[in-house]
Amino acid sequence: MKMEILPEARQELFEAVDYYEQKQLGLGKRFYTEIVEICSMILEHPLLWREQNASFRRTNCPVFPYYIAYFIRENVIVVAAVAHSSRHPNYWKDRLD
Repeated sequence: MKMEILPEARQELFEAVDYYEQKQLGLGKRFYTEIVEICSMILEHPLLWREQNASFRRTNCPVFPYYIAYFIRENVIVVAAVAHSSRHPNYWKDRLD
């Protein structure tokens, strides 16, 4: 399987990296590393996380208040959002189409 990150999710990721890096030097890098590790786990075990009612799966970051929302289309894992867990929970769901 391969992984694709939607442009909106990529933008969310880099905005969060910039935000954390401005808060504390090196914190943005730690956030980015955590996201990369979670993406690797998703690639290894894409069905590990329960499918939600809108046909997507979600996994929380262990340290940062973010989650990765993704769906599977044929042999491609598509990351739809790198979302903050307490902000507008459904804003990205139109990306599932």
